[in-house]
Amino acid sequence: MARWLVHQGSGGMSNFREVDRQTGFVLPPSVDEWLPGQHLARFVVEVVESLDLRAMTGDYRGSGSASYHPAVLLGILVYG
Repeated sequence: MARWLVHQGSGGMSNFREVDRQTGFVLPPSVDEWLPGQHLARFVVEVVESLDLRAMTGDYRGSGSASYHPAVLLGILVYG
């Protein structure tokens, strides 16, 4: 599975929370071991990663506490 890198918008620094789907957990040891290879959630992540979301991130000013990246929120919206 591809690792997500949060890119800074063209307007400067972003204030998005870091997305790292490779981070291990106590139980289960990792999401890759917990989620079957053909699970719908993996397909949704793959599709959302392929989208150009610059329109959603380009003008983000990053005020306040760190926000979730629009790709994460879009994935939840599509899957959930």
